[in-house]
Amino acid sequence: MNDEMWKTYGLARKWFASFAFIWLLCALVLGCNSTKNLNKETTKLGAEKKSERSSGSDGTMAGTSLEDLGFDDHFGIWVKPGAFTSTISDSSDSLTQSAKVNGASEILLRDSLDNEFVTPNGSEIKSAVADKIVQNYVTSKNKSPGGHCLTVSKKRFEKAYEDVHGHSVYEDLPASMATEYYTSREVYDYLYVSASGIHNGWRSLPEKYRGQGHAGAIAYAGMGTLVDGYGIWSGELRPGAPMQVWRHRNDYEKVVRGVNHKNFDPFGHSFIFIGYVRDEKNEIIGIRIADQGYQGYRPLLPNDYEVWWAVNLSI
Repeated sequence: MNDEMWKTYGLARKWFASFAFIWLLCALVLGCNSTKNLNKETTKLGAEKKSERSSGSDGTMAGTSLEDLGFDDHFGIWVKPGAFTSTISDSSDSLTQSAKVNGASEILLRDSLDNEFVTPNGSEIKSAVADKIVQNYVTSKNKSPGGHCLTVSKKRFEKAYEDVHGHSVYEDLPASMATEYYTSREVYDYLYVSASGIHNGWRSLPEKYRGQGHAGAIAYAGMGTLVDGYGIWSGELRPGAPMQVWRHRNDYEKVVRGVNHKNFDPFGHSFIFIGYVRDEKNEIIGIRIADQGYQGYRPLLPNDYEVWWAVNLSI
């Protein structure tokens, strides 16, 4: 090659590298989708399959996979609510935080979950699984593992369930959850990830539990009691409760009604409730959560999200 050709080749390589970097950056910023669109029509199941009880202790999902369920890792969401500042100590396991609520009063949060845990209204944890979720979180050496929020919360719930009961939660899903299109396992999984669609298969999912994430899936399986936003902020939650929230109510309502648009990109988050944050008057001002590390570093406030759902476990 002559000098001109080498110069052209070098410029082309630089242009390609710049383009690849910009593409990757856009993918990180814009690649945040919180729901799985079920855009393929489904066929009806035979009677023998519909009534089949879920089995298998490995916790694998029938017809679905973690990679295909549209889990949101939130890495592209860099804007954090301005009303909160947080200071984390050097220890990766520390839950010591300093935060300003609504730009006014400053609160210092020092968790002592490994020594003493106070449940809402002085009640006891009524679920061995919920108790185990909290215990596993407190003793974990990596409280912010990263990755998809639903994957992390799902694993925390399923690990605690298996620790307590000795087998996968899928073995205990009631046959009544199945529809003429989906097995019990599939109904559970699609509700868990707040799947949305418009075809008959998706419409066979119970409307009452759509858009509620793992809270709705677990409640529909008869393993807990749903708690709405009012109940959550009134102090009804027990530690270890799985939660699903949505940034905008309009997006949540679309998920419930059914959406099949590829450009529909709502923002939701899934995590585990750890405890309430109260002010000097004992009024609730925030909640502590366990997630993949996206927001678990500080308490969540009521105005962080417009739609809140949770499930108090009874198993």
